[in-house]
Amino acid sequence: MNIVLLSGGSGKRLWPLSNDIRSKQFIKFFKTENSEYESMVQRVYRQIKMVDTDANVIIATSKTQVSAIHNQLGEKVGISVEPCRKDTFPAIALATAYLHDVRKIGLEESVVICPVDPYVENDYFEALKDLGKQAEKGEANLVLMGIEPTYPSEKYGYIIPATKNQTSIVDTFKEKPDEETAKSYIARGALWNGGVFAYKLKYVMDKAHELIDFTDYADLFDKYETLEKISFDYAVVEREPKIQVMRFAGDWKDLGTWNTLTEAMDEPTIGEAVLDDACNNVNVVNELNVPIVCMGMKNVIVSASPEGILVSDREQSSYIKPIVDKIKQQIMFAEKSWGSFHVIDVDETSLTIKVTLNPGHRMNYHSHQRRDEIWNVISGEGTVIVDGMEQPVKAGDVITMQAGCRHTISAVTELKLIEVQLGDEISVHDKQKFVLNV
Repeated sequence: MNIVLLSGGSGKRLWPLSNDIRSKQFIKFFKTENSEYESMVQRVYRQIKMVDTDANVIIATSKTQVSAIHNQLGEKVGISVEPCRKDTFPAIALATAYLHDVRKIGLEESVVICPVDPYVENDYFEALKDLGKQAEKGEANLVLMGIEPTYPSEKYGYIIPATKNQTSIVDTFKEKPDEETAKSYIARGALWNGGVFAYKLKYVMDKAHELIDFTDYADLFDKYETLEKISFDYAVVEREPKIQVMRFAGDWKDLGTWNTLTEAMDEPTIGEAVLDDACNNVNVVNELNVPIVCMGMKNVIVSASPEGILVSDREQSSYIKPIVDKIKQQIMFAEKSWGSFHVIDVDETSLTIKVTLNPGHRMNYHSHQRRDEIWNVISGEGTVIVDGMEQPVKAGDVITMQAGCRHTISAVTELKLIEVQLGDEISVHDKQKFVLNV
């Protein structure tokens, strides 16, 4: 199975855990069998590999998410990087060209497109395999998954099949309706459109060449910023007469808001939290190193992270995005390919950060022109390189780098340090990377 997972967006509806770098699919909400927590992307990737160990999984994403993907899934996962956001048609065209030109997937093989964050069981991914097999038959140019609706939702578009068969020609598509209209669609046998579909690789390659002037993957990548911003639905689906839909009646949830997400949590609290016996229908997600105590609360969601604190009525939590859009703040937490960082303190002329490096990883070799830096190693062992000079470091060591100095640090074991940045103009843009010859 060739599957492209679409990973985009900032997930601001899950503030304060999500931000412009840390989208909802990277937040670890779900408890595993060994009592650890995994994210949506980790859960989906694990489920795909359980169903099909040989599945060729590609994640189509923006460059801001690449580090988090590598952090959570490792360096070997396939990634089609969008140089900038151009909506779903350019993203799918680029991923398809990547599969053909880089991964050498044949034109007659099928590709399944799926969002990265559905909350489903393994039968969903068995259905994706069937979707791909149906596309390879060539009876239709696109084969969509239609999800059996459980209520007249106003959040989804609807697919109305021509028959009630498991696989049917699509009669028509309907946009997101009001509740009464949704009821009438369901009475006609309509299915939710979950944004999942399959096609032969050749079909989308041909469509891409029809609409975009490019030669191969590398050329398309170079021209990406010049492409029209357009959805796959508008560019392709609405103009394609040969479309089938396959029914899926298994469990399927879109965990796009705090309200829906907390319904899928295995326990009422994550992190350090205490609920008294008078609390009812309360969920707490706490990423801070301080306890949260809730007393006598009902139908409430509490979430705390370095980005902020949310206390909300369960229903009102769905309307958080316009409020969060008005908040302008520095990113306080992010996962990188080498580990993670957590901003501890922000001042006019200083920034203090706790950095964690994963074993065997290192930062980029880099310098800053407008700030000095101090590293105070608090645990673990590693190696520091400063202007080409290498030395081992351990807990208690302090390394000072003046502005313009090239530096990096690598971890032998998990390495934690406190980084203090000092300067009148501290900016994420003040960074120049270099090739490290070791």
